[in-house]
Amino acid sequence: MTPQNQQGRVDRAGLLYGFAAYGIWGLVPLFWPLLEPAAAMEILAHRMVWSLAAVGLVLLVLRRWSWIRPLLRQPRRLGMITLAATVISVNWGLYIWSVNSGHVVETALGYFTNPLVSIAFGVLLLRERLRPAQWAAVGVGVVAVAVLTVGYGKPPWIALTLAFTFATYSLAKKRVGLDGLESLAAETAVQFLPALGFLIWLGAHGGSTFGREGAGHAALLASCGFVTALPLICFGASAVRLPLSTIGMLQYVAPTFQFALGLTVFHESMPPERWAGFALVWLALALLTWDALRTARRARRALADAAARAGALSATVEAAVVPEADVVSEADVVPEAVVPEAVVPEAVVPKAVVPEAVVPEVAVSDAVGPDVRPGPISGG
Repeated sequence: MTPQNQQGRVDRAGLLYGFAAYGIWGLVPLFWPLLEPAAAMEILAHRMVWSLAAVGLVLLVLRRWSWIRPLLRQPRRLGMITLAATVISVNWGLYIWSVNSGHVVETALGYFTNPLVSIAFGVLLLRERLRPAQWAAVGVGVVAVAVLTVGYGKPPWIALTLAFTFATYSLAKKRVGLDGLESLAAETAVQFLPALGFLIWLGAHGGSTFGREGAGHAALLASCGFVTALPLICFGASAVRLPLSTIGMLQYVAPTFQFALGLTVFHESMPPERWAGFALVWLALALLTWDALRTARRARRALADAAARAGALSATVEAAVVPEADVVSEADVVPEAVVPEAVVPEAVVPKAVVPEAVVPEVAVSDAVGPDVRPGPISGG
């Protein structure tokens, strides 16, 4: 198999993993209503507890434990993990409550808006400089929020809270510097004891649905860990196979699925002003995507030009060195090839011993021939 075919298979596998990850995240709104009559807080606590169990099992199979001891010796990173665990708890809880309360479309808006909030964080917190297209996208996003505020009659606080908590979570994860599985394991380890304590308290006061609603309901609550871990594993598999620009475009698959589910499955209303707000958000995302693709294309072109210049320089250096090597090899090789021709006739045909009449020309040529052929000289 050629390297091009291998690369093609790798890219196709990466796309499949990426669509699987974002597809599962996009279809998750179908899962949370199955857990009723459990309330959002109980579902959230079960998600934290069973996620640690699921991710811990995966890490046990993969034998990836070497990161734990160095992490425990770094209080700053532990603080970032605690912050990440806190904000993702808010994000998870609000998302579950929103889906089960009939706000699926607004949750989709939150994840559509997240890239714009991340860019704003980059400017305000990391002092990053934006390109003109990014500034335009942020401006269009602000107008979209204003339009949606008019449409909803209030700020879209669910969407904004989801976007800001997830952007904060992403920023904290960036500072921690752990891979996806390891990071989730550390975060759910922080969440585990409070979540388990809440479930124990809930059961003691008769408010728990785990076990009370039957084995099927208990199995669904336990499967929260699998639902959390599986898309993360798929995402990790896609991230090592695909360029960042492709991952950036795939991230819109999840909110697109959520938006479609909100309209077709949950039958949520979409008055004209909400369509206008969503259209502005999509315009902002189109600007961001176009700018990212253009920047990536320029970077690839600059890299190719640099490689071409390096190749030309290398060829120039080789052209300057090769003639010197050719002169040396001719001086070394030619005398070795010529010596046998000068020596053989004197050694094989002594004129004082063999009469000229007795020695035919054919015999002389037969005696001399084998010594002067290239084969024996070169092969020894």
